[in-house]
Amino acid sequence: MKSLPYWALMSVWAIAVSQFPVQAATRVACPTEIEPLVRAMLPELPGYANRITVRERLTRNRRSSVILAGRPEFEPLPLNSDRPPDLTLKQVFITTLGREYVGNTPVELQEFHWLFLTRSQRGWQLPLMFTRIGTTTPGQPITPPRESRESSIGKAIQLWLQDCDRRGIRKRN
Repeated sequence: MKSLPYWALMSVWAIAVSQFPVQAATRVACPTEIEPLVRAMLPELPGYANRITVRERLTRNRRSSVILAGRPEFEPLPLNSDRPPDLTLKQVFITTLGREYVGNTPVELQEFHWLFLTRSQRGWQLPLMFTRIGTTTPGQPITPPRESRESSIGKAIQLWLQDCDRRGIRKRN
């Protein structure tokens, strides 16, 4: 079978592409309020976390992925402190569903994240984060909270916040 010359292939490709124009995604500025910020972040968080996990896989032998992020809650918990509350520090609770492989067996994990977010002159920041981990199997214990700002999810949130401040967010129709 004889192949088509390069110029012919490119002509066919150009005609095909012109039939289905791609519209650039409309971008808007990063939200200044916490609820729209978190609602914009959640659909993109699994992708960010999975890219970080793939990069980290080169240094540690652990197969895991984030499947879903959601269920935001914005009601802050009272903090036991002698200091007056910092009104610029916003508390958010989110849940992620992930999958980790133990040998060849997949285990689904539900992670509960307590985020502390603040907006500064440099944009949105994640100064502190805690996570508790449980399985989707009923009756299994949940771990105590641990500081998790440097976890895959913590790094993913920080990277998403940087991207949001630099490029804005995609406007959803």
